[in-house]
Amino acid sequence: MALVAAAILLWLVFAVWPDWLIDAIGRKKTFVTTLFNGLTLAGLYFLVASGFTLIFGLMRNVNLAHGSLYLLGGYIGYEVSTRSGSWILGVVVAFVALAVIGAVLQVVVFRRMQGDDLRQTLVTIGISIIAADLMLAAWGGTTYQFTPPDALFGAVELPIISVVKASGAMVMIKYPFYRLFVLGIAIVVGVGLWILLNRTRIGMMIRAGVDDREMLAATGVNVDLVFVLVFAIGAGLAGLAGVIGGTALSIAPGEDVRYLLASLVVVIVGGMGSISGAAIGALLIGLAEQFGLAYFPTYGVVLTFLIMIVVLAVRPQGIMGK
Repeated sequence: MALVAAAILLWLVFAVWPDWLIDAIGRKKTFVTTLFNGLTLAGLYFLVASGFTLIFGLMRNVNLAHGSLYLLGGYIGYEVSTRSGSWILGVVVAFVALAVIGAVLQVVVFRRMQGDDLRQTLVTIGISIIAADLMLAAWGGTTYQFTPPDALFGAVELPIISVVKASGAMVMIKYPFYRLFVLGIAIVVGVGLWILLNRTRIGMMIRAGVDDREMLAATGVNVDLVFVLVFAIGAGLAGLAGVIGGTALSIAPGEDVRYLLASLVVVIVGGMGSISGAAIGALLIGLAEQFGLAYFPTYGVVLTFLIMIVVLAVRPQGIMGK
């Protein structure tokens, strides 16, 4: 079934559409652009949700301030890139700064409340409210837009035919290069996290610490340090996503709630603690959101939650959950 669906999708993208299909779906350019918008939005959702997967899905720490980490990373990256003139420096500083903040949160808050989900939920909701007010006081209600490096500007021609003119000339579809860059970064981060968790010694210690903390500690491993490292990576990824997402879209008050909600849905759909599940969940949610806005604008938001309801009804642990 998956192979048939993939074959149909490839035909829709690369084939010259007959008139009856154009009448049924609309212009091919709209369809392909919406498809790529969904893929690149899925990449951004994955960048945010990958950190949330490590913190909430893998370590079982209920961090409802994760969206605030995303927004704060965006603001920090904006300030650094604006003052220094280097977008790359903004990305690096945002990742490092949020990783440090995440490590502090783990030591000060979550280590004291290990296993107490209700207290973690209430405390992190309070942290997110305070953080939102502090960021509003510092940066105001203005919407900020990053300026990416010159190398990431412009559009590229995709090897996809939009229309064939009567003269026989083929019109190719153009797409913003930066959004393709976002998708590439998401793939690199996803592969890197999967290798870290499944093919390295530190990944083995992380998984062992989540399953049986006392037994891992008995082998001489500093479990607290391992957990701080995981939390720092998760928070750093939120800061990284803040800059990358702020460049693709924008940074403004309210974005923290949006991306926290998206991360929750992605993790629930994909499965707790699964990097591959987070990728699948982000793909489903990103595509559903964009196709919903393009073809069902009135009910577009409903598609996201419909997917979550169906997954919870059929497979409560998530698509790749255990």
